[in-house]
Amino acid sequence: MNSLTQVIDALNGIIWGPPLLILLVIVGLYLTIRIRGLQFQHLLYAHKLAFSRRDDKAQGDISHFQALMTALAATIGIGSITGVATAMTIGGMGALVWMWGAALFGMATKYGEAILAIKYRVTDESGQMCGGPMYYIEKGLRWKWLAVIFAILGAITALGTGNMVQANSVSLAFSSFFHVDPIWSGIGLMSIVGVALLGGIKSIGKIAGVLVPAMAIFYIIGGLTIIALKIEDVPAAFVLIFRSAFSGQAAVGGFAGATVMMAIQMGVSRGVFSSEAGLGSSPIAAAAAKTDTPGRQALVSMCSVFITTGIVCTITGLVIAVSGVLGEIGADGKMLDGSAMALKAFDTIIPYGGFIVAIALIPFAYSTILGWAYYGEKCVEYLFGYRATKGYRVIYTLVVFPGAILGLKLIWGFANMMNGLMAFPNLVALFLLGGVISKETYFFRHLLKKEKLERKRAKS
Repeated sequence: MNSLTQVIDALNGIIWGPPLLILLVIVGLYLTIRIRGLQFQHLLYAHKLAFSRRDDKAQGDISHFQALMTALAATIGIGSITGVATAMTIGGMGALVWMWGAALFGMATKYGEAILAIKYRVTDESGQMCGGPMYYIEKGLRWKWLAVIFAILGAITALGTGNMVQANSVSLAFSSFFHVDPIWSGIGLMSIVGVALLGGIKSIGKIAGVLVPAMAIFYIIGGLTIIALKIEDVPAAFVLIFRSAFSGQAAVGGFAGATVMMAIQMGVSRGVFSSEAGLGSSPIAAAAAKTDTPGRQALVSMCSVFITTGIVCTITGLVIAVSGVLGEIGADGKMLDGSAMALKAFDTIIPYGGFIVAIALIPFAYSTILGWAYYGEKCVEYLFGYRATKGYRVIYTLVVFPGAILGLKLIWGFANMMNGLMAFPNLVALFLLGGVISKETYFFRHLLKKEKLERKRAKS
């Protein structure tokens, strides 16, 4: 098992090397220029759309809010808790800065993905909407071969990133905090996942619409309470975070130290894992939204980057920074990592603070598994047709169990590797279809101006 982990780590070093990191930055910057910074200008309006507007008469399967919650279900949570902790364990405190940097331009990337997802979506034989990179690569670029590659990678990535990582984080949290055997955690999680997947996207949307806001509010309030209790240490924590991002971080406790390159690599890769900007997964959910124009849902989609990385990841990173748990050794003699480190960070500051993480991890992981199940089955549907999705759901449910009992490094390594491979074809498509995104944004801007004038006239 150790040799397999080493092989995966070596592949990750290649996949997440300079080419992919540069491509992520270039695409985000390029799209920011093409849409003229729309993600900054209309950020407040985007959140208003997500939480208030209803387009019930428009084409689609779920509302703006449910589409955002389904996307958040697959992003907010494990990536925002365990992912941040893992990034800091390897890349040091400075990794958080590079997560923020990835999110800044990632909002433009997420916006572009959703624009294309809506524009090129189709209706399948069951009457549901289908969209995402495989469709805009085929219909926009007319590169069927690349669309097939993305769909294959997407279906496999869902099993690792969206499934096994989540199951592993839950079983680790239960084992560390409640002393529950991972076998029982795996069986329990596998059972409730199987029940939910029988209902398809409408069922997932409804579950996500309830679970995601509840768990996010619970975790955010808990995290902010801890930060408030250690408010005097926050300025020093920010100084350490920014200093480590640009000069590396020295060894402390069991932490071996980290270079700037390690901070960048872990920050960007975990930032992509958390927000999924550029990965190509979330536009699959965006394609199912009821919307009158692609731009409107695109604005809603980019909200997920701000919420996951800008809010939840920041809270997790600050709690870890002010708690001083980086480099601590656990009861098993190994350095704390992943959800175990997040649990310890919360537990260090307030009595039983780890319960906040442990309780939040369950719905976080559950909703993420459901969101990614939808992504994976849509990739399978593109490859083999609608009937194949039932078989994929069964496989997807069964994979929860090995995810719960396998080693943390192996699971995260595999997920990280698949994320990188999945991102390549999507980023290429986004760059080459930048003109389409720009054109759709031009029409959308004019629509917003027209609506603004109509509101003024109505008031007068």
